[in-house]
Amino acid sequence: MTTDTEEPTLTVDELAARAGVTVRTVRFYSSKGLLPPPVIGPRRVGHYSQEHLARLALIEELQRQGMTLAAIERHLQQLPADLSAQDLALHRAVVASWAQDAHQDVTRQELERRAGRPLGEEDLERLVAMNIIERAEDTSDSLERSDSLDSVDSSGSFRVDPALLALGVQLLDVPLAHESILAARGVLLEHSRAAARALSALLREAVGEHESVAAVKSLSAHMQPLVVQALLTTFQRSLKEELREWLKES
Repeated sequence: MTTDTEEPTLTVDELAARAGVTVRTVRFYSSKGLLPPPVIGPRRVGHYSQEHLARLALIEELQRQGMTLAAIERHLQQLPADLSAQDLALHRAVVASWAQDAHQDVTRQELERRAGRPLGEEDLERLVAMNIIERAEDTSDSLERSDSLDSVDSSGSFRVDPALLALGVQLLDVPLAHESILAARGVLLEHSRAAARALSALLREAVGEHESVAAVKSLSAHMQPLVVQALLTTFQRSLKEELREWLKES
């Protein structure tokens, strides 16, 4: 696995496998200028980085949103050229936030292939805690889904957010206790729901009781991406400020 500070190490086959697309798709996007060229290594073999993987996931998400290749090209041209894989993953998360369903059901073998590494029980539990994967319903045995992390086992299938998987796999190596991940998720859920309730109340007051259902849905559709972007930007700035204060005190 490569990180933002390491040399690109993914071949085109590995890049396609990690992204869940075909090699032909990767080369097609490259020919259209949507993906930057790989680093050419020995024997003229192209090597790709985590930035390529994150950009490829963003392109796929934009296509799922119904954007044409020309529109995607314009969208990518407006992004800063030095965005990291993490920046691209966050941008893709904002884009996907108003999609109906960005998740895919995969087998354990396919999950590990896309992750680019074997995943042990602790790895699976951490990915579940980060809400990047969840145990998919086993329709063959009619098993009920359980929200408990203990239900994650070494077999079966998983529902995965493919574009955030690469970011989650990198976080597996961060020295953070499993309990801390669960606590962080709880904090985020609590405050995001509180913000959603408050914003919903403001919208109800602004729209009024006599507006049609269609008008309310239209307003929501226009507001949602703006609200998500505003929340993400505010959170990033607030977190940076908190970290600066913390480092000053230590």
